[in-house]
Amino acid sequence: MPFFSSEVPQDFKESVRLDKYIASLKDGMNRSKLKSSVTEIYLNDRLAKLSSKVKAGDLIEIQWDDNIPTDIKPENIPLNIIYEDDNVTVVNKEQGMVTHPASGNWNGTLVNALLYHWNRSAIAEIQDDDISKVLANRRPGIVHRLDKDTSGIIITAKNSDAQSWLCEQFLKRKLHKEYILITKGRPPASAGDVKTQIFRDPKDRKKFKAAVDSTQGKFARTLYKVIAYYGNYSLIRVRLKTGRTHQIRVHMKYLGCPILGDPIYGKKDERFPDATLMLHSRQIDIRLPEKDVFTRFRAAVPERFKKIITELSQNFEKEIPVMPKRYVKK
Repeated sequence: MPFFSSEVPQDFKESVRLDKYIASLKDGMNRSKLKSSVTEIYLNDRLAKLSSKVKAGDLIEIQWDDNIPTDIKPENIPLNIIYEDDNVTVVNKEQGMVTHPASGNWNGTLVNALLYHWNRSAIAEIQDDDISKVLANRRPGIVHRLDKDTSGIIITAKNSDAQSWLCEQFLKRKLHKEYILITKGRPPASAGDVKTQIFRDPKDRKKFKAAVDSTQGKFARTLYKVIAYYGNYSLIRVRLKTGRTHQIRVHMKYLGCPILGDPIYGKKDERFPDATLMLHSRQIDIRLPEKDVFTRFRAAVPERFKKIITELSQNFEKEIPVMPKRYVKK
């Protein structure tokens, strides 16, 4: 997708609207194109509005698409629905499905499928200085997301009250989410509590990096526990304490054991050269709208996991780790 990045000069004396500043640059975009084509705006690594004020030293990053459709259409795409009531639809998302429409993926998404399943009409594209409103309009019912190559449980809202309720659960971390994954390599301990900052890689804006001594980005925390070792491969269970983009993938890379099949943070594996991302959202415990107790949802272990674990079991002795008293990496 097209990407624009600009740092406001340190000697810049004014404080002006972001769209006005971009339009004034030699290689910038006029305000009309910004409003009609922008998909995301970041100001110092935070989502921003066209009306946000910029000043000296600010980093502006913009993603846009010249082919944004006029509406988001319902599509008859089969879904693996785990649970549904008047307020929510819980889906076991297949690997390869994008959660919501965005640059490069304007159809075939979970949102397109849900619109059809809910018997909804197409959603017309809107323009607004507040990009968050534009994005929200394209994401009806979406309160959290999974990467395209991550499979597993995702919960969606069927009405505005349910969406507000679920958004609060995620915002205040009033829920529990667990993932399973297979890594190439062993983490430094059989269990750990990883705490870092996560920020965009300045050399590759599609990637993120983790560091403990950085003032950049956002705080991220991941709890992990190794279920079993198979030679130099590890089957791991993870619980998220924060929900950052690519968090598990970045933290596994940070620990020195990238997820098997990860095309961004790992390398092609000699034993499993055709492996796709071995990351699955296995379980979620959450309070549903109008409920006082937690409900647990679980997604079956995917076939791609079973096949690789079967081959690992045939070639390596399974090791069940002893849990340490202290975590090595924090």
